[in-house]
Amino acid sequence: MSETDKRNLPQIQWFPGHMKKAQRLIEENLKLVDLVIEVLDARIPVSSQNPMLKDLINDKPRLIALCKSDLSDSKLTKQWIKNFAEENVSAVAVDAVKGTGLKELIAAAKTIAQEKTHKLTSHGAKPRCARAMIIGIPNVGKSSLINKLAGINHTKIENRPGVTRAKQWIKIDSGLDLLDMPGILWPKFEDPEVALKLAWTYAISDEIHDLELTVCKLLEVLVANYPKGLIERYKLTEPLLSEGIELLEIIGKKRGCIKKGGLVDFEKAQRLILNEFRAGKLGKVTLD
Repeated sequence: MSETDKRNLPQIQWFPGHMKKAQRLIEENLKLVDLVIEVLDARIPVSSQNPMLKDLINDKPRLIALCKSDLSDSKLTKQWIKNFAEENVSAVAVDAVKGTGLKELIAAAKTIAQEKTHKLTSHGAKPRCARAMIIGIPNVGKSSLINKLAGINHTKIENRPGVTRAKQWIKIDSGLDLLDMPGILWPKFEDPEVALKLAWTYAISDEIHDLELTVCKLLEVLVANYPKGLIERYKLTEPLLSEGIELLEIIGKKRGCIKKGGLVDFEKAQRLILNEFRAGKLGKVTLD
């Protein structure tokens, strides 16, 4: 996307007060763990990275869990795993619903922690589990991942941003303990395109941006990159219109989003499209 196009994007900012507290919790508890597991949304593996994290964790080893991989373009997910490896960072694709990738994630965490745990025992300390801090921005699937790993509902799962507010220790198996941290965003989105992707995936609340502009931009991106999902879901004919607002109206009519007088209920259509995109009903999509 060109700089001119970016200037025309809606400006979205959202940094609830409790996220400052979450930042302090991370800084205060890093000394307790051997590594950090960063949970990213596989659909936006760059945009869901917190740019503050590098400074926060300093030289602490890092492992990436690409959650919601069942919703992402599998070819691009594999490419992103390769890209992270080239930066000397291990990444594992995870589907917390089906449980795929969990064994690989646990094994990778234990391997990364070995240097620290072996160093402790060589100096006379008692053997202990590997300890990992697990962090991620809101709604990337962190709570679902933890619950699947632990096999029990330890964390409160809600499909809205910013639910986990405090830290908690969770035993995953005999060899790994997780320290769960609240979801944390960064204070200002410098790139409006990143902010849009966070809005599309519900990492930020729908209440703080212009829903119509957000959905129209999403439709335009899908038309350009993943038209098949739109065509199949909404029984559209090719060629698709490139203007989001026109496509929104057509989809609204096809899905019965109609108000009294026969006018399209645009708000209902917008929420329908967003919900279906987030649920993967518009196909497997990677936006980064």
